[in-house]
Amino acid sequence: MCVILEGGEDEKRVGLIGGVFVPPPNFAAVEDFCIYRSGFPQPSNFPFIQSLNLRSIIYLCPEPYPEENKEFLRLNKVKLFQFGMEGTKEPSAIPRSAITEALKVLIDVRNHPVLIHCKRGKHRTGCLVGCLRKLQNWRLSSVLEEYKHFAGVKWRESDIRFLDEYDASCIRYSLQSIIYRYYGSRKRRLLYGGEESVQKPRITSGKEISSRNQPTKEKRSDNSLPNRLMLFFRMKLLKKRRKIHLCCLLTNGR
Repeated sequence: MCVILEGGEDEKRVGLIGGVFVPPPNFAAVEDFCIYRSGFPQPSNFPFIQSLNLRSIIYLCPEPYPEENKEFLRLNKVKLFQFGMEGTKEPSAIPRSAITEALKVLIDVRNHPVLIHCKRGKHRTGCLVGCLRKLQNWRLSSVLEEYKHFAGVKWRESDIRFLDEYDASCIRYSLQSIIYRYYGSRKRRLLYGGEESVQKPRITSGKEISSRNQPTKEKRSDNSLPNRLMLFFRMKLLKKRRKIHLCCLLTNGR
């Protein structure tokens, strides 16, 4: 089940309390400037949440959202997506269909910046983030390491089993996933000056450094979906121009 709450027209804003931004518990950036995770935000966290300029919140608990939080979302024009999941240790408590639907909302760039939260930002939030990491082709060991980092000593074997068995390929070729991957690669190119992938720095020898500084021919791939679409529209425009030019020649010939 998904509940969507859209922001109202009221332009009021919640003020800063005590001059200090207080983040929700277990807060962290999953992806800088677009995807965040945390525990349940309290009113004291509203100024910090407001500073993130969120477009949407993904709420993973079955309990109704507090009216005070709803009002804050209305004032700041933030959408609420609710996917009710029970916070028990039973493996069946995490419905795959709900996780998949939440993942589709999460990777939809129209909803960014987005905050994911449950009660404590550990188990349900950790499972959704772990499924996102599998979609991003992370190794399972890295996925589980991140999950355990936020879950702490209370990590659950049922969650580990769920992450191990979840198949992210069911949405890998969905429209949201294709746009998300293109948007992410484009953003990385802007941030890192054309590098397609970012690797950890390593110690290199003088020979490697000298050879790396030599100019190399840049390789470009024209087989991506945006390039094919651009080529298609360019060809249509060229044909239209030729048709107009031919009509002008026929008219002048008369």
